[in-house]
Amino acid sequence: MCVDYVITPRRRKEPPFSVAVFLPSQERPELMSDVIAEPTFEPPADALAFYEESLRLLKESGIPFLLSGTYAVTAYTGIRRPTKDLDVFCKPGDYPRILAFFQKHGYRTDVEDERWIAKVWKDEKHFFDVIFAMSNGTIAVSDSWFSEDRITVYGHQVQITPPTALILSKVFIQDRYRYDGADVNHVILKQSDAIDWKSLLDQMDLYWEVLAAHLLNFRFAYPTERDRIPRWLMEELVQRLTAQIDLPAPRVKVCRGRLFSPRDYVADVAEWGFGDVVGKGLEERHDPVHLGH
Repeated sequence: MCVDYVITPRRRKEPPFSVAVFLPSQERPELMSDVIAEPTFEPPADALAFYEESLRLLKESGIPFLLSGTYAVTAYTGIRRPTKDLDVFCKPGDYPRILAFFQKHGYRTDVEDERWIAKVWKDEKHFFDVIFAMSNGTIAVSDSWFSEDRITVYGHQVQITPPTALILSKVFIQDRYRYDGADVNHVILKQSDAIDWKSLLDQMDLYWEVLAAHLLNFRFAYPTERDRIPRWLMEELVQRLTAQIDLPAPRVKVCRGRLFSPRDYVADVAEWGFGDVVGKGLEERHDPVHLGH
């Protein structure tokens, strides 16, 4: 393995982290121009200390974890953008161990939704997410999400979600307030050779239409780069669609749009007679949890 590239921050205007990705030489991405020339995010000193301590303790725990979100996107595409938190990914069986470990070190923990997310709190202000599945319950973090790709962030070298897993973590994020399709496109553009396309299809097998939609979106966005998606994969998806066209409509009337955004498809299940495949309440809570002392 070799150091692929290092992104060093500007002195005042960029987040205080560097990115050093360790990938096989044939998988080295080219740096992409910054989309934010003057990022304004600078973590306050107390938050920076919290991030450093959290990563140190996570490493000391010996429990496998991944850093994802903006850190992984920056590592694989070169796009820099503000970030305000840490997204820690782990396998479902490991999240209770992480919470228990931090509890022993005086932290508070909160299982926000046992289907996919928990939190570790230092105080009322500082916390990080522990994510072990997608919020809609479709895909859980597994051994296949772990690779040797690493970055150095806040003084610690940590593993990040590899390109395939990063795509899986984003394909269902299609909300009126957040849409991660651009991230999916940029990861494909910069890391197509590093993506395990067979594994991606296998893990999206039940949701192959969602994968097909993203790949068509990529082909539209980058007409000259269509060959970055394997021909066999496009042919497989087209064959599935061709076979499906002449089938009768399903007998059970459901709205799978709730897998994209529970709040944007409330009317479908509350008023229009569609079944709910998500199992979330019609009124979602988005208020912060206030911890007692």
